[in-house]
Amino acid sequence: MKYKIVTEASVDMPKSFAEENDITILPIEVNFNGELFPEGLPNDEFYEKLKTGIIPKTSQPNQYKFENALGPYVNKEDWFVLTIVISSDLAGTIAQAKNAVESLEMKNVYICDSRVTTFAEGALIVEIIKYIKSHPDAQPQEVINELERLKAKIKLVAVIGDLKYLKMGGRLGSAGYVVASALKIKPIISLDGGKVNTIAKKVGEKANEFMVELANKRDRNYPISFGHSAQPKLIDDFLSKYAEALDVDPKNTPIHEIGCVVGTHAGPNCYGMVYFI
Repeated sequence: MKYKIVTEASVDMPKSFAEENDITILPIEVNFNGELFPEGLPNDEFYEKLKTGIIPKTSQPNQYKFENALGPYVNKEDWFVLTIVISSDLAGTIAQAKNAVESLEMKNVYICDSRVTTFAEGALIVEIIKYIKSHPDAQPQEVINELERLKAKIKLVAVIGDLKYLKMGGRLGSAGYVVASALKIKPIISLDGGKVNTIAKKVGEKANEFMVELANKRDRNYPISFGHSAQPKLIDDFLSKYAEALDVDPKNTPIHEIGCVVGTHAGPNCYGMVYFI
């Protein structure tokens, strides 16, 4: 059995990995106040435009795009397709994928609500590909079971370094913004149960110490990875202080860029980590 993975651009992973493993990533349209980018934007360009003060809108792939991606594999006996999408609590992408599958009358497909996004979604895909490669005789139900098992184990925690983007996007009130900014409070968020939750509010270095404490409860059979929104120095500084405490080698630790879907709300000073529990 051959396996094909179809996902969408809320996922963040190295382009080289996606190409090497023939992963189809459907683009997400970005709209900067009427200026449309149907294929999205490179991260550096996106964050530069974000600094102008315009909060863009992003549009998830529609049914037609999913049909085009799935079409070549419909009901082929030697192919099985894993369609892995952003958490259904964050976007309606899964409905578009389901509509496409229904329209195509496709049977050899599994639609996975990843319950995460950004580089957590990427990490989930990386691990299921590892499983498929190490189990060449695995049947579709075995792969599905492993995907669901991994999905239940993955965790993302991150620090929001600049609150003004949450305020501009309507996710933080003016009063809360003023108080938090004055006290230099950093919200720490997690993706848990498919939703974004604020799990702590820490001042200064206490935010990093809290994240390290969480990550050190991880399952060390799986890698830990790091992500940032256009600020690699944030991760470099973090690892310079905490690599030993986390028992990781900074030179061999995956570091990802957070793309436009999460970056729209988190802004250009967000950083965090993904691990499995």
